[in-house]
Amino acid sequence: MSKVLYTGKTHTTGGREGAARSSDGRLDIQLSSPGSAGHGTNPEQLFAAGWSACFIGAMGLVAGTLKVTLPADLAVDAEVDLNNDDSGYFLAARLNVSLPGVDSATARAIVDGAHQNCPYSKLTRGNIDVQINLV
Repeated sequence: MSKVLYTGKTHTTGGREGAARSSDGRLDIQLSSPGSAGHGTNPEQLFAAGWSACFIGAMGLVAGTLKVTLPADLAVDAEVDLNNDDSGYFLAARLNVSLPGVDSATARAIVDGAHQNCPYSKLTRGNIDVQINLV
């Protein structure tokens, strides 16, 4: 039996040229299409920000089980592509992970474990092309 830990709620109007606001008011943003002159972010940027933040949390959990201290200057640069082909629109993504001072084998174990446990990674698994790169 699962237990709901949190429910994020937003109200969005106008689609890619609209606005989104969270139920608690902490998120209140204008939206614009990628590459447009609009003032605002887009769904791909929001997804990239959410996934990279969640992935860092998952890396922390994995590092804890491995008894490894993550560096304070770790970073995840997420890239989410909006693509189009004959079948329609689809996403692809890359997570470029920087773990300064962590040896490559340990870093790989951390990112692989995080990718298995991060809820965003679970959401995308088998649904979009994903690359996890150590940089």
